Amino acid sequence: MYGSIRRSAYHLAAGATPWTSRYRALPFPDHWHAGLLDLCNHGRPEGKQVRTVPTRRLDGVLQTLAPDLIVRPRPRPPVGEDPTPDENFWLYVPDDVADPLPAPVLTRLLDAWLRTLGPKDSENDPLFRKLLLSRSTELRSSLPEWQDGDELVVDLLGTPATEGGTAAPSGRQYQLAPDALARRILDLPCYEFDGGVLRFRAVPRGPKEQGAELVSQPLARTVNRKEWWFSVVLNISLQTTPFDPRPRLHLHWGVRRWATRPRHDTGRLALPFGQSTSVYLRPTIPWLSGAPVSERFAVARLVRTRGSDTYDWVHNDPAGILHRLSLHGSFPSPDEILSDPLAWLDDGRRLQAAVTHSTRMASGHEIGAGLMPHQRSELTHWAEQALPEGLVRVPDLVRRGVRTAQPANPRRKLSAEKKTAEEVRSAHVRRQTLAVVAGESPLGTSGGNPVLEARLLWRTSELRRAAIEAFVGVLGLHTAPEDIAESSFEEARPGVPVVLEWRTPELVLRLRCLPLNGGLGEPLILDPAVRGRDHRLAEAVVTRRKMARERLEADGTTTGNPTLGLVEIDHPVTYRRSDTDPKFALRLGCADAGVLTQFAVTPSADRRIQNEDTLDHRVRNAWLDGLRQLGVRVMPEHTLGKRLPDDLRYAALWMVKRRKDGPTRLPKHLPVAVLVTPRPDAEGLARVQGWDDDLRDWVSYPSFLLGLVKQAEIDPEMHGGSGLVPTPRNGAQPLPRTRVTSSVWRKNLQEQRRETSNFLQRVLHSLQGSPTVLITHAQNSRTHWPWLQDSRVVRDLVKTGHAPESRLDDELRLVRIRGRTGRETAQWWGLAAPGEGDEKNGQPAGFWALSDDARPSSNERVFYSATSRPQSHPVSPALDRLTTRTTASGNLVSQAGKNAWNPTLTEISVLGCHVKHGDDPEALAMAMHQLRQAPDYADALSLPLPLHLAGLAQAYVLPTVTGDGTESVPDSDSARDLGTKEGGQSIGEDADPDLADCAMREEADEPSTQLPLF
Repeated sequence: MYGSIRRSAYHLAAGATPWTSRYRALPFPDHWHAGLLDLCNHGRPEGKQVRTVPTRRLDGVLQTLAPDLIVRPRPRPPVGEDPTPDENFWLYVPDDVADPLPAPVLTRLLDAWLRTLGPKDSENDPLFRKLLLSRSTELRSSLPEWQDGDELVVDLLGTPATEGGTAAPSGRQYQLAPDALARRILDLPCYEFDGGVLRFRAVPRGPKEQGAELVSQPLARTVNRKEWWFSVVLNISLQTTPFDPRPRLHLHWGVRRWATRPRHDTGRLALPFGQSTSVYLRPTIPWLSGAPVSERFAVARLVRTRGSDTYDWVHNDPAGILHRLSLHGSFPSPDEILSDPLAWLDDGRRLQAAVTHSTRMASGHEIGAGLMPHQRSELTHWAEQALPEGLVRVPDLVRRGVRTAQPANPRRKLSAEKKTAEEVRSAHVRRQTLAVVAGESPLGTSGGNPVLEARLLWRTSELRRAAIEAFVGVLGLHTAPEDIAESSFEEARPGVPVVLEWRTPELVLRLRCLPLNGGLGEPLILDPAVRGRDHRLAEAVVTRRKMARERLEADGTTTGNPTLGLVEIDHPVTYRRSDTDPKFALRLGCADAGVLTQFAVTPSADRRIQNEDTLDHRVRNAWLDGLRQLGVRVMPEHTLGKRLPDDLRYAALWMVKRRKDGPTRLPKHLPVAVLVTPRPDAEGLARVQGWDDDLRDWVSYPSFLLGLVKQAEIDPEMHGGSGLVPTPRNGAQPLPRTRVTSSVWRKNLQEQRRETSNFLQRVLHSLQGSPTVLITHAQNSRTHWPWLQDSRVVRDLVKTGHAPESRLDDELRLVRIRGRTGRETAQWWGLAAPGEGDEKNGQPAGFWALSDDARPSSNERVFYSATSRPQSHPVSPALDRLTTRTTASGNLVSQAGKNAWNPTLTEISVLGCHVKHGDDPEALAMAMHQLRQAPDYADALSLPLPLHLAGLAQAYVLPTVTGDGTESVPDSDSARDLGTKEGGQSIGEDADPDLADCAMREEADEPSTQLPLF
């Protein structure tokens, strides 16, 4: 049994000498601003003039063509304040690196950039050309000069502390410290493994990406008799932890797979439509004459040209900067790389290029994702040789609550006999809970028992039969329905369905079976008579939504009686276009009629789906997830006794963030809150409610979900514009279009924060009077509730808006959960006990904290939770991604094709409680760990149950994105990861994750999962 775990996180030892590095830097050329602004606004009307010179394109080109540079974003000090001296620098380079940007090279880049600043077709304007020549001459005569004074000896990890005692690194430290450690790792001898070595090169990171990245040479492995390519990746990032005055560096290891197999029909790689794809480039000669040779990769991005089947370079080339430069040897054309990607992996070429594989590509990849913990630990041990003096690993964590970390009602592996008895007991509990739900229904009673109706909207008789059998099994009805002719099911219609009825001691259950005909389950019809793709999509969604509502209302549904419908639908891959998937429109239409929805995919022998063998399992889980929407929830019972207040409730906050690339494209947010109250009259059961901000009250969870559909407005504007959405055919008012840009988002952010503040104040007021823990999620909510940021929190205080922070209400506790998004929690592994032979480092589940000796104070507030691997990922922790072994029979065996899966080490921070009045922070954190182990789920949740339920609510507001880029809502809430739309790069706590300038890179960690919504 693993008694401790180790993290790949490092900080300065107490009393250690500061870690410093000397740089040369180029200041921001502020004296250029006025003249360049005239160039930007030439010919622009009064209302559309820009206020600042856009430098993103120039920064991108600099990172591509001079990858040794560290590019800082333009400083944005508060109004009325000047930037601090360390913020006034634009470009950094270590003092011992040759000048990567000589003056002639810089002037050529500037000339190409200046031509992009004017409005479209401005270069054909003689006045603009004259102004361009004038500004170019001015820039050449006033180029900024590199500085190398004492102010550029940077203390890489020395930081002040906030009022709450948390480290507060400066902006440049987030880039310079990881880069400095990466350079030291590059100086190490190659990493050796059985059969080869790894040689790493650096990859430049943009100003918004921060951190550092190292990528090994491409490696080839044979899987299923074909050769596939991948590299090992190391990401280094600077992070903070609440109430810790020392920042820490995190090492994150993973795998990056390379796309090397063009499609047979097109002869090119199948890049995902509408998404950029990163291409790693490394020339053996300088990009530009006069510039030094760099050993680093550069990153450029490809995207499909709108309205065509061609590809072009983007981000660094939206206005043709690269094409305006006379590059030595020419910049490679997209077709050359996409047609023969394998040839470009050869490191003997003048230019090496590697195209990243993405799960959104149509073709798969046989190399598994991620690395398992033992191999991570070996790679980390090698990299630790590069640590500078004084930088040490953070203390190991030890197991806490050996006998109390599991809830009182845990999931257990049972024998076949006991499993049958447990299923009978569970079905009885479900019927009891449904009886409470049905008791509030206007359907009344039958024979003295409440009545509950559900609906099955089927398309194939195969799924219909399986769904009926699963309904019987899930609720322990024991009696099969009467033998009904197939023609009766086929001829059923709204108002005259086939009704199956069961009478139990607790309630009467009715299942109304209706065929999903009339085109409801068919792909959305995009009317070509409606101008514009986005308008067509909005019209199609509104039309199908209305059809679904009318069909169910004709069968007697009412909005005042929430009920459940299981809907059969085709798999998303069967739709020719992803925007014709009707799932979201059906969900909204059903919700309009008062029906909560759960979807089951039609059985198919299609090799892309092949789900016929799992039909019984899928429909059973669909019913279970549907019943959970109705409020059938089993609460993990804590084992902490008097260490927690009596009658403790759990509230959870979640921010629903509308996607820029989905049908709900308005740049808005929606805060939602859920309240879970354990029922004293029934062990393990809980009352689940959601906050209705219109009623200013808590309502039942089903009513809460259905009430959210009014927020699911469809705005068809994807790329900006003006005007209104066409009036829907049902007579509803059109929605205003909004251009989604970073400036719009920033202008709205303050208003959104005010709305969130008001929402929080109303919710917190409603929680007064009973002991309550408010559970929040760092990456999801801190943009709109800044108090959750590490740089803001102060122990046992709370701040919801502009008013000063105040003491927590006597009955309120505040807990923040943080996951691995942005690599903010460290990678980890369980330490094998010494002297146990060939034992490997592993993945132990448990509740973890610093040992008593390592704790800085007795009032520790940060703890960690890890859960077991799910049953669907039975992978050995010792899986070796690199080595190819020879068996006794002489065959080569490789594990490169197996997916690695690593549980996240979830951080639990008790930000606020009442220690002086008996609160135990460790007990509160352990309760969060136990809430991840809901007994009615097959596997542990990635979040505590109340927070999980709050996140699931967004299924009724917006669709999500599946692995192939199609928008849909997953069919089960039983998946582990409630991800957030925050990309893989660390972009800063106060940044908008949707606006991060992120390449579509495959995450170098565990396999990506979609949102586990209903």
